[in-house]
Amino acid sequence: MAETRFYATGKRKTAIARVWLAPGSGQIKVNNQDFETFFDTEVARFVVDKPFDLTGTKGQFDVICTVCGGGKSAQAEAIRHGIAKALVLFNPDFRSSLKKAGFLTRDARVKERKKYGLRGARRGQQYSKR
Repeated sequence: MAETRFYATGKRKTAIARVWLAPGSGQIKVNNQDFETFFDTEVARFVVDKPFDLTGTKGQFDVICTVCGGGKSAQAEAIRHGIAKALVLFNPDFRSSLKKAGFLTRDARVKERKKYGLRGARRGQQYSKR
């Protein structure tokens, strides 16, 4: 094979992650930074590694990704979505296990916009009796 890199786009809230998978030693780079320095919480690192744990491919791929928008938690979930989609391109047999875990579904929940005449998306004015 001439080209052994697999590309996928992952999304969550307003975070967008472009993910490239290449066979390697398991190194993960996020926005040209090391994985541990970019994600300082253990939970975010666990979220990103989960597709590899599920498919049994931990340490077999180098991940290079660029992520923008959203917060750190949404960025981690966007990267997870992109990694899962790229793993399906690598091996279509992974699709059933990743789909069952919900990693291939784009989580479309975003913050609801504020409406005029209300204090927030749904909260109205407080009623005053006197």
